[in-house]
Amino acid sequence: MPHGEPVPAGSADLQLVEAVHQKDRKATAEFVDLHADAIYAYVERRLLPRTELTDDLVQEVFLAAWEKLGHYRGDAPLRHWLLGIARHKVEDYYRSRMRQPDCEVIDEAAPHAAQREVPDLDERLDREGRDSRTRQVLGLLPEPYAVLLQWRYWEKRSTAEIAAQTGKTEKAVERMLARAREQFRKRWKHA
Repeated sequence: MPHGEPVPAGSADLQLVEAVHQKDRKATAEFVDLHADAIYAYVERRLLPRTELTDDLVQEVFLAAWEKLGHYRGDAPLRHWLLGIARHKVEDYYRSRMRQPDCEVIDEAAPHAAQREVPDLDERLDREGRDSRTRQVLGLLPEPYAVLLQWRYWEKRSTAEIAAQTGKTEKAVERMLARAREQFRKRWKHA
């Protein structure tokens, strides 16, 4: 919101944003206090098993929010707006990891195993996505596989979207997803 424009009465989010624009330290502290836990939890869940990166990414979210605060119009709750920024930052992380040269170094699955579909994986990840066993299994996977499964199933990205974001072909993403699913299934049975 441009400085000097009136804030609609009853809009706590817009009033808070305006106070932050006015460089009110209390408002800035309140802004962070109100939303840091939700942003942190969202980012941490999406970065599994690399949770040590959570603090840095949360900081990036808040820095981006301050840079874009003038674009917040109050059309949605401030927390939703911040979670949208967090989603983009997590996707940036996924994209950067999937572009790394070591992304396809693991080829443990035989060609015939890579083509098999893992039964009920979609349902399992949706139903038990926050379950500690799922987190444990994701933590056992090589990072590129864990990132790819999270992007596909928790972020609900299509293989075409992932391919476009990473610069890989859709077929390459499908093959890597098949290997990741196979590794997840094997580790799930033994976890």
